Amino acid sequence: MTSTAEYKELEAKYYMQVVRRMPPVLVRGEGTKVYDNDGKEYLDFTAGWAVLNLGHSHPDVTKAIQDQAGKILQMSNLFYTVPQLPLAKTIVDNSAVDRVFFCNSGAEANEGAAKLARKWGKLKLNGAYEIITTLNSFHGRTQAMMAATGQPHYQDNWRPLMPGFVNVPYNDLEAIKAAYKPGMTCAVLIEPVQGEGGVIVPSEGYLKGVMDFCHENNILFMLDEVQTGMGRLGTLFGYQRFEGVEPDVMTLGKALGSGAPLGAFTCKEFCSVLEPGDHGSTFGGNALTTAAGAAAAKVMVEQDIPEKSMKASAHLFGKLNALKEKYTFIKEVRGMGLLVGLEMTETIAGPTVADCLEHGLLLNAVRPNTLRFMPPLTVTNEEIDKAVEILDAALAKTSAK
Repeated sequence: MTSTAEYKELEAKYYMQVVRRMPPVLVRGEGTKVYDNDGKEYLDFTAGWAVLNLGHSHPDVTKAIQDQAGKILQMSNLFYTVPQLPLAKTIVDNSAVDRVFFCNSGAEANEGAAKLARKWGKLKLNGAYEIITTLNSFHGRTQAMMAATGQPHYQDNWRPLMPGFVNVPYNDLEAIKAAYKPGMTCAVLIEPVQGEGGVIVPSEGYLKGVMDFCHENNILFMLDEVQTGMGRLGTLFGYQRFEGVEPDVMTLGKALGSGAPLGAFTCKEFCSVLEPGDHGSTFGGNALTTAAGAAAAKVMVEQDIPEKSMKASAHLFGKLNALKEKYTFIKEVRGMGLLVGLEMTETIAGPTVADCLEHGLLLNAVRPNTLRFMPPLTVTNEEIDKAVEILDAALAKTSAK
């Protein structure tokens, strides 16, 4: 078996150096647990970046992939293939949207949504093309989505940015109103809860206010649900946690394929303006990935996984708030469902993550002072207890240093 040192040597020699990797070489997983090539066990509270909402190697998803691999892996969208349609139907039947286009990632989904919005502007708003997004958002790493993502450290290396995106503060309806330009603005694109921005939950009425403003001005209200979709916030789609809110356009990714690379942009019938030739993707709606997604979505809906996950959410919040009482440097525990942030007054998130890793817990430092928790929605209370025990010891150690 290849050793950890040999894996790292191969990576350093052949792989483009765009990632600062963590030490373990992970080789298998089951549920909330993953194992490295030395057999060490870890609790995974990253879930592949909010991807594995049903956990690692879920039997229904694994079987769907195995079965589909023995049938057909890929055909052009020029032809019908079977797995796309059950997944599209599940999305439409359980949301406010009417149409679905499958692609390969969340970034591609947001690109497709931006194209749809621009065509809406061309047809309905005399050529309007600007899309308002928010600061501290994250919409992907393509050239256009770098302009949409309102974080300078993601943008600075790629200037001049693609025109057509205006970044304003999140959770500030007046800022969106001020940025709106009649004849120029065609849409607003925001996240229901900002994940990469530090797990920022909007104030009550913000999303509804943005939606109403969009409709008053005939511009599209678009929600990036790449991280919040497929149960992460405690409902199948994140917007369903907010009373009276429905997107005109919704993007999905991450957990949609339950580990297989899959994204989608969706829309209501009234703004389904794309026609044959307007958009496409060689692998979009790939038979293997949509088979995985369809199996995962079936489990999500039939077993009501999002609702069940709310019990785990309450337990996790309770445990983390107990740590807040213990450590004065913990400023806030915030989030929705099983997308949770722990903000500290000290910039010790990186060392804390490293210590947790050493003791068998995978976490994410989304900011120098903020930890992000996004375990599988199937996580147990016992696993939460163990994870918080490891975190407690790490916080005691790193804060003392």
